[in-house]
Amino acid sequence: MIVVAALGGNALLRRGQALTAENQRENARVAAASLADIVRAGHDLVITHGNGPQVGLLALQGMAYKPDEVYPLDVMGAETEGMIGYLIEQELENALDHSRTVATLLTQVRVDPDDPAFQKPTKFVGPVYDKAKADALAADHGWQIAQDGDHWRRVVASPAPQDIPDLKVIRQLLLHGTIVICGGGGGIPVMARSDGSLKGVEAVIDKDAVSALLALALGSDRLLLLTDVAGVFRDFGTPDAALIDQMTPQQAADMDLPAGSMGPKVAAGGRFADSHPDRVAVIGKLEDACALLEGRAGTQIKTRSQPSGDQ
Repeated sequence: MIVVAALGGNALLRRGQALTAENQRENARVAAASLADIVRAGHDLVITHGNGPQVGLLALQGMAYKPDEVYPLDVMGAETEGMIGYLIEQELENALDHSRTVATLLTQVRVDPDDPAFQKPTKFVGPVYDKAKADALAADHGWQIAQDGDHWRRVVASPAPQDIPDLKVIRQLLLHGTIVICGGGGGIPVMARSDGSLKGVEAVIDKDAVSALLALALGSDRLLLLTDVAGVFRDFGTPDAALIDQMTPQQAADMDLPAGSMGPKVAAGGRFADSHPDRVAVIGKLEDACALLEGRAGTQIKTRSQPSGDQ
């Protein structure tokens, strides 16, 4: 089957780690080892990934150099998609001993210019700060900021993905047995002009939403939303926390979860699973990728008619 695996930000940067090339490569190696097991099990694989810390760092570096010439977010999204894709691609080729072709595709994703998200930024990008530092940066650079756990971060517009113009290329690569890394950071946000041509837009699309859209378009039966926790927890962060091993798409839609962390994963998984009784979305640890695929770990989002662990 075609498996779409969406790597959370932890794929290249663990919580609290410095955003160095060495740290990102080592984490890419860990991710590749887990994803290689899916390929060895006989499945076709499409990989997406986040880019929030990386695109935020690029913006800071640009401001330190020439603040009036900072690249727009769509261009920085393309830069980070290439960089992160390179690390994952190389480590996955190594993990598979070069037995399969792997390709990274810079992926355009079309959004609606009238999406209300442009008026209410919610997508976290860049490093975390204490409140005083975040306020100072917001004042200096005209940022909007929001609380992310115990810290504060910059937030930017995150419009909903409408379609993936590069879908034909992804399908062609899959037909030839290539493992595809695409839609990185939610893809490169573009919008259509009146004549149908495309142009970039200042935004960062949610990676999980794009992953669900991609999985549906490819006819995938499984969407893996990989992160650094075992799944979705009831009463998370309290002594009564308990893993939710299964939920229906309706239950997923009814959950009230943080927009900056588990919320987008549950929402995307619910939309995917609701599209067909045979489709299952699973949220869980990156290291457990094969167990998640086989229904032995994580939180499964599926209709009640889908038997547990059915592949």
